[in-house]
Amino acid sequence: MRFWRSLAAARRLALRRPGLPTLYLPKRRFQSSLAVETEHVSQPPPSISRAREQELNEPLPQYRRLVSSGTLRGDDHQTRIIEKLQTLHDQLTHYTPPQVSEPPPASLFSLFRRQSPESTDPPADAPRGLYLYGDVGTGKTMLMDLFYSTLPPNIKRKRRVHFHAFMIDVHKRIHAVKSTRGNTGDPILPVARDLAREASVLCFDEFQVTDIADAMILRRLLEHLLNFGVVCVLTSNRHPDDLYKNGIQRSSFIPAIELLKTRFDVTDLDSGTDYRRMARVPSSVKPYHYPLSPETSKTMESIFQTLANGDDVVHNRKLHVWGRSLVVPVSTASVAKFSFQELCGNPLSAADYLEITREFGAIFLLDVWKIGVDRKDLARRFITFIDACYESKTRLFISSAVPIYQVFSDDPSKSGGISDHMRGVMDDLGLSHDLVGKSSMFTGEEEIFAFARACSRLVQMESKEWAETAGISAESK
Repeated sequence: MRFWRSLAAARRLALRRPGLPTLYLPKRRFQSSLAVETEHVSQPPPSISRAREQELNEPLPQYRRLVSSGTLRGDDHQTRIIEKLQTLHDQLTHYTPPQVSEPPPASLFSLFRRQSPESTDPPADAPRGLYLYGDVGTGKTMLMDLFYSTLPPNIKRKRRVHFHAFMIDVHKRIHAVKSTRGNTGDPILPVARDLAREASVLCFDEFQVTDIADAMILRRLLEHLLNFGVVCVLTSNRHPDDLYKNGIQRSSFIPAIELLKTRFDVTDLDSGTDYRRMARVPSSVKPYHYPLSPETSKTMESIFQTLANGDDVVHNRKLHVWGRSLVVPVSTASVAKFSFQELCGNPLSAADYLEITREFGAIFLLDVWKIGVDRKDLARRFITFIDACYESKTRLFISSAVPIYQVFSDDPSKSGGISDHMRGVMDDLGLSHDLVGKSSMFTGEEEIFAFARACSRLVQMESKEWAETAGISAESK
């Protein structure tokens, strides 16, 4: 036994001293000989166990393990995508992201010359990014999250963010640059530089363009990020050619579309299955309650008290968003309560909803009514709020006058029916006419996509899986 201990000690010394020859032992013999002495002798070299552990912690093995355990349902389309993500993972294993240096100090001369061409050419070994698009509920976000959670250890700087939240952050940074420099020079380059210093791999969920301000800056922002060596993975409901369709000044966005098509691997996840609509074990506590009645009000109050867990109730708590105050009518440390009018009837933005969902793990939205065609702004805020809850893994409890699929339906007698264009988009999404009703609420592709996504997410929020993974406190996020 002394011999084996000496040999193990020599092996550990060799591992610590690169200059000494490594001692290789037959693995089975080494383990069987020391089976009764494990408390005295070290385990196999950490380098070997770490390598094996890292091999298992990769997108494709993880996906196969989830399918084998029954957590996921096998899908040939998802397998094709996860294989692409595995290829990108392997490329990143051998990729050393460039260091993004601070720009030289500004001088009077530099204020009058063009921006530094420091990010003109991307690194030659930078892997090609991935643009993944497909219908709602096909698993794009799940696959991207699986890729992000298994990034190789050499990728130290990384960020996974919902695209809506990302663009809010970008606009804040642009505003800060302009406040410092005035209107001199292009503010996009320093913003892209800062983002590249923070993350060499960026994963965007729900890439979409509905705002002219976003459309005007995206091409330059993406181009600078890629030239700084940032590798991006994006998910979207739309092919690049279909982004910002019929948008104001869309011609200004065409270069961004061409950049996506030429510098990303554009691939679709067209499985034809909405996994959010598959049969799931229902949560023991339903998130959606209708119609509005004394019984519904009593149920909602009971759930609120249960989640509050005896914490002090605060009235009119103030949150600070972009230098202004946002009032939360009723809340505890982790749970908030709003009426539909308070949350969606007032001119709140995505930034407000994201701040609310970051602050509270569970939110109650009371007295949702049927939204008529004259209140399309209300419908859009409601959809934006649902998206924010979904992205932040916030538990949402709603009391409504009607089922969710009828919230956006107006009076059929006042509706002009469904146009051929709208009918085609609904067919592409697999939406029935009963789902949207005969509402004239949504007439454009982007609106129908957003509505379908909101309905799909609310269905998923009813499942036990969602209830178990969603947080009920801000700290748990």
